[in-house]
Amino acid sequence: MKKALVAVVVVCLGIAVAVPVMAKEGEKEEARLEECGQVLKEVLDVPEDIPQGLLDKAECVVIVPATKKFAIGIGGSYGRGAMLCRTGENFSGPWSPPAMYALEGGSIGFQIGGQETDFVLLIMNPRGASSLLSSKVKLGGDISAAAGPKGRNATADTDVALRAEILTYSRSRGLFAGISLAGSTLRQDSTANRRVYHKAVSAREILRKDTVKTPQPGQLIVDVLNKRSPKNLSDAKSLKE
Repeated sequence: MKKALVAVVVVCLGIAVAVPVMAKEGEKEEARLEECGQVLKEVLDVPEDIPQGLLDKAECVVIVPATKKFAIGIGGSYGRGAMLCRTGENFSGPWSPPAMYALEGGSIGFQIGGQETDFVLLIMNPRGASSLLSSKVKLGGDISAAAGPKGRNATADTDVALRAEILTYSRSRGLFAGISLAGSTLRQDSTANRRVYHKAVSAREILRKDTVKTPQPGQLIVDVLNKRSPKNLSDAKSLKE
């Protein structure tokens, strides 16, 4: 009897400790979603940053705010953010709810010089989107990536835009530029998605299967994208590949 009572007490104590911790972690993910929305809004508010023509041809967008260098002398970095895709069979609908993603890699740290850096990535074709929905990918290896051209006069039909599956941009200390993230990896953050949506749900289910509703902290990102790029202007043939 005493053993049973002790076991019950231990379980209750464990739950009492776990619940506040889980709630706190959930609040962190919600704050990260809000920061993603603010970063994207600030970037798109500057015409000299991401060309409108490129945004209008992107199937998905990844925002990773405040990525930090964590291994001095090695250059390792780790950032967490969110990915959104256009809905519909051929990426022709409005933007999806956000799925949480993680950006990792040795090359990031050297390029940002140890400073906090925001990253915005444009996924330029269905093949690139499919790769990111399926597994962890290495940029420049499993999937082609290039520093994105910038400026209001940059054309969306440059060679780099036509060839790359992902165009990458960075913002550090107010300076915005295309940046190479070759060698870095991008993967879905299953733990963060569970915290945001309060159940186990994959990135594919969030972005392509219409299984969840946009959480309030992620509404700003969705609203910004639906306002700034409501239609996919990619070549219709490319969306069926």
